[in-house]
Amino acid sequence: MWNKKKISVVFPAFNEEKNIKKAINDFFSLGFIDEIIVVDNNSTDNTGVIIGKTRAKYILEKKQGYGYALRKGLSEAKGDIIFTCEPDGTFIAKDVFKFLTYINEFDVVFGSRTSKSLIWSNAKMNWFLRLGNWFMAKFLEYMHNGSCLTDVGCTFKAIKKDALKKIKPYFSIGKSEFSPEFMILCIKKKLKIIEIPINYKERIGESKITNGFWNSFKLGLKMMYLIVRYKWK
Repeated sequence: MWNKKKISVVFPAFNEEKNIKKAINDFFSLGFIDEIIVVDNNSTDNTGVIIGKTRAKYILEKKQGYGYALRKGLSEAKGDIIFTCEPDGTFIAKDVFKFLTYINEFDVVFGSRTSKSLIWSNAKMNWFLRLGNWFMAKFLEYMHNGSCLTDVGCTFKAIKKDALKKIKPYFSIGKSEFSPEFMILCIKKKLKIIEIPINYKERIGESKITNGFWNSFKLGLKMMYLIVRYKWK
């Protein structure tokens, strides 16, 4: 627990056998994480077997998609403060302390991977991805009159349980563009939001979402369409 509040962490996982155990252990090693929920999104490798040998809670989500996996995990989380994160080695467990510094004052804290000084060598954040995330985040910010945003695709977030209850009934996206929907719903429900810069490292294993220029470009178009559609929703 942290300041008498229960802490949950949700990992979406699809073929993450190379780093899933380390990610789970890194977060539990902080000493105050009460539960880690790993949502296996139909992995075809040993991800599920490895999860079963850890202290984490294993959940299977048969609907294929990043959004479906996160929604399943968020629905199962029992914490007063709930984190979402990737178990692929790109994030650092100790950055949780940054989020906790702000979570008492804010309802939700978004991580941002676009600060140059925190992008590690070989991290998958080239100029195109960095500019694309920044541009889409600014587009979302101005379209929905949100707080200052610089990254639209970062999974590492923290939200209070009561705040999550306000947006969870409105989730509709099951695929890769779930992150901007989450952010837009936080704005629409007038949650108190802040974004903070976090470390971003080299991925262990292959990216399932932004693998290749055209996959990234197509995802950007989907996000743009979603942001515009929610303007009048």
